[in-house]
This record gives sequence, C-alpha cells and structure tokens, in this order.
Amino acid sequence: MHRNHRSWGGLLSLLVLAGCGPSLEIHDRPISFSADRQQATLSYIAGHYGEEPEDISIVPRVIVLHWTAIDGFEDSFDAFNTETLGDSRPELAIAGQVNVSIQFLVDRDGTVYRLMPETWMARHVIGLNYSAIGVENVGGGDSVDNMTDEQIESNIELVRYLVEKYPTIQHLIGHMEYREFEGHPLWLELDEGYRTEKADPGDRFMTAVRESVADLGLQGPPS
Repeated sequence: MHRNHRSWGGLLSLLVLAGCGPSLEIHDRPISFSADRQQATLSYIAGHYGEEPEDISIVPRVIVLHWTAIDGFEDSFDAFNTETLGDSRPELAIAGQVNVSIQFLVDRDGTVYRLMPETWMARHVIGLNYSAIGVENVGGGDSVDNMTDEQIESNIELVRYLVEKYPTIQHLIGHMEYREFEGHPLWLELDEGYRTEKADPGDRFMTAVRESVADLGLQGPPS
C-alpha cells in the first residue's frame, strides 16, 4: 500500500524487451493512482470479491484484450487517468466510484504504453479483475472493429512478454468472452446483478492473436 507509483518508471521512459521475437518497446506513461485510488480499489475488492488483502497486488492468471471504444489516444488515456467515475459511467458507478483502469494501452500505430504496475489490480473486467492483466487498444468507436494490423502485432508480442514473465498466466480472452467464466474458480463477483454486455475486441482480432500465440498453449474461456 505504501509503494510509490512514480518509482517504477518516469513519463514515457523506454524499455526494450528482447527474447520474444521482434523486440517489444514499452513506454511507461503512468495514470494517476494515488493512495486514495488504491484504497478505493481495496474497498472494491472487499465489496465485490469478499477478499480483504493488505494491498492491491494480484497474481496474473488471465490476459484480457479490449478496445477502448474511443478512437483517439489522448482521450483514451484520459478515460483511465481520472481516479473516480463521477457521472461518466452510470452503468458502472452503481458498483463503486473507483474509475476503470488498465495495465496496458496500445495506440493505433502499435505503440505500447504501460499505465500502471503490471501486478496492481485494475478495474477493467467484471468478475476477473483480481487475476487479470488487461490490454486496451485505442479504437472501436461506435462498436466498429477498426483495429489495425499494428495493434494486432503489438498484442501478440505483449502476450508473449507477459506469459514469459508470469508463468501463472493460463488464459487469454477477449472482453466479449468474460461472462463465460461465471461459475469458474477465478470468477469472484458477488453481485449477481452487476454485468455488462461487451463486443470487444471482436472475433477477427482475437482469432489473429490466438493463432499467432498458439504455441504458448493458453486456454480461452472455459468451455
């Protein structure tokens, strides 16, 4: 709880990661994640998952791919940077005011940004946040699949990086598939009325990524 988010990387610092095919460049651009936001995340965990951990660390077991439903990078970043939802997402605010967040954001040219520590819990997928690392892709406005080839390639490289770094990861899913985990041991949501319908990031995107990382042996949603 007392870790300083600034310690893990300055704004737009560059990390070149080798060993997973083409080198993956990750730019650190932290969103605001103060002690208040961390405390609100702990309250969310207690209220929705029935857990009372000392901090917001997670053990990653699932990678969830998304689109932002916003076609510009800065607007997408701003959507995660605010610490509370306010009046922006009433369908989510009923379940708590801590804002949505994400570990990674991929711009339309494929540039990968890390917005927060990889193993801090982000609010991005109902029921699975406590074991999931999320990747948002800029685009998908009006629920139209306009994901780019560059984004697909970066997601492939990012999945490989994460699986190599965290051997606990077993599942790769699209946000549209999250409800298939209901009843699975990883599903923790206590509020049976708290669900949303999702279409992101689409079948085309997920098929392209899955086919390219098939050698990793990752599972999809439970059958």
